Amino acid sequence: MRAIVTAHPGSDDEVEMVDLPNPQPAAGQIRIRMAGAAVNAADLHIIDASRGAAGGDGPTPRGGLGLDVAGIVDMVGPGVDDLALGTPVAALHFPHAPHATAGTAAEYVIVPAADAAPVPDGVELLDAATVPLNSLTAAQLLALLGPSRGRRLLVTGAAGGVGGYAVALAARAGWKVTALARATDEDFLTRAGAAEAITTLDRAIGFDAVLDTALLNEAALRPVRDHGAYVGVFPGLEPASVRGITVTSAVVVPDGTLLGEILALTARGTLEPRRAGTVPLDKAAYAYRAFRAGGHRGRWVLTG
Repeated sequence: MRAIVTAHPGSDDEVEMVDLPNPQPAAGQIRIRMAGAAVNAADLHIIDASRGAAGGDGPTPRGGLGLDVAGIVDMVGPGVDDLALGTPVAALHFPHAPHATAGTAAEYVIVPAADAAPVPDGVELLDAATVPLNSLTAAQLLALLGPSRGRRLLVTGAAGGVGGYAVALAARAGWKVTALARATDEDFLTRAGAAEAITTLDRAIGFDAVLDTALLNEAALRPVRDHGAYVGVFPGLEPASVRGITVTSAVVVPDGTLLGEILALTARGTLEPRRAGTVPLDKAAYAYRAFRAGGHRGRWVLTG
């Protein structure tokens, strides 16, 4: 199969395509024939880490790229009874090897069946490929804040991948959401359910909680009331607690059941998938360059 990995040291590109043996599912696993795999920020971390290791002793790790996948189940391992061959599915998948040779940016992807969710009618597979990582991250971080009870929530980076889902899921859960983003994103944020869209924190005050997807750190703490809550997106990079504010973060984990609920909301139009563009695997380098350059909304999706 073809797969996208970090480029060989000395290459002008960040990524390259390699040929690997077709993987086979073990017990409890399925094999997905990839239709779409979204480019994400974690890919850039893998690329940068690979480049940083290029000058060290020993071989340079060649990281497989991609965490999101959508496609068709084309093989099942022993013990898998609830996902039949031919089922369209999506999944968040973290390769288990320290330097895995394939992520989801590959023609075939092996995932635990419990991590996959059927893609409902009305959701295109290429759109479904943009959903898992960002939506699960938003949902799991919001869960750390407890019941909304009409409380006020500030979401920074509200028009970004995680932020957009956080606004929509929080509003649906009953939070009064204020979204911090560019003025040009106001229409999207209104559709997502934001009660208010702001472009600066100059007059922001009195929030019960903040979900800081923009990594504003201390600046995002200032609008939070005493003994409120701060949730960050990168463990270890959180600001120090002040004024009794609870500061926490978490690493997203695959959850097929929760992903299925999110995809159902997507099919009903409650959540809005956003795709910046699609690029075939053999042109993947373009998508990674575009993602790093920024200035777009939505996810670049690699196609099989």
